[in-house]
Amino acid sequence: MRTKLGLTALLSAGLLASAGFFGQAAGATVLTGSAVAAPATTPSSSHPCGTESKPGTIKHVIVIFLENHSYGAILGSSSAPYFNTLAKECGIATNYHNITHPSLPNYIAATSGLSLSSVHKFLSDCSPSSSCDTSVKSIFGQGESWKSYEETMPSACDHSNSGNYAVRHNPAAYYTALHACSSDDVSYPHLASDLAHNALPAFSFITPNLIDDMHNGTVANGNSWMSKNLPTILSSAEYKNGSTVILITFDEGSDVGSYANGENCATNTSDTSCHLPTFVISPSVKVGARSGTLFNHYSLLGTAEQLLHLSKLGLAAKYPTMVSAFNL
Repeated sequence: MRTKLGLTALLSAGLLASAGFFGQAAGATVLTGSAVAAPATTPSSSHPCGTESKPGTIKHVIVIFLENHSYGAILGSSSAPYFNTLAKECGIATNYHNITHPSLPNYIAATSGLSLSSVHKFLSDCSPSSSCDTSVKSIFGQGESWKSYEETMPSACDHSNSGNYAVRHNPAAYYTALHACSSDDVSYPHLASDLAHNALPAFSFITPNLIDDMHNGTVANGNSWMSKNLPTILSSAEYKNGSTVILITFDEGSDVGSYANGENCATNTSDTSCHLPTFVISPSVKVGARSGTLFNHYSLLGTAEQLLHLSKLGLAAKYPTMVSAFNL
């Protein structure tokens, strides 16, 4: 899976020198960039976006969740060249927010649409148990096929922390209504096999381990993981045929000292620990696309559901999706 593909020429110093381009103010209107030379007609790992003027028929949505880094910790960072090139090549939401702190409530809200008051039971980042689970519906199994790909998870739908696997970053394990958790919540290497056999499910949730998602690792660790793993998806037939949208976000911001657990972040535009970088990738996304619309994890859920023609759960129906803003 860790084949060394990656963006090549576009990682030049000239592109990264304009880091200030990423500091668009909250609330700004949608902008699209076109300074990059005319793209190829077929998407590739080095030119994944801007190759289609109109969205294709979307059959697959992939969500990749990373950890604990605010917008300014990634955009413009010299430790994150791959992320910054993705931002140049594809789309980024410049006014995107998590729901609260710490980790687990965000994973639950982003996959179920539960309100802040309803995710309070998860504020301790507890492991799945009778007092730390939920019977509500989630995007895992709204009628579509799904899989959760968990890096270094020792066994399917594992409910216990192990090494660099943290169950609190594996939301599917907390939904008691999922009768297929043991078959669809799988270890990360299954993704390479599913991509190779054109067997990608409708909804995929990817969690790198504690080092690669940057929770315990550095920005450089996360950048390295993404540069080695995302190109495998971008080079797959199911991405190249225009049927796949990839959404990359973080659970919460990185300014740990500035927040309290349970803080309301969904519409908080003043606390940097609530402001996240979120990347939108698909062949129809315009090169350098930007949107300053206020989005959050509920918007991410609603975006996936809208693209897959699913009903919107909970607060996903309240907030705007990213579909029109990024030509999905």
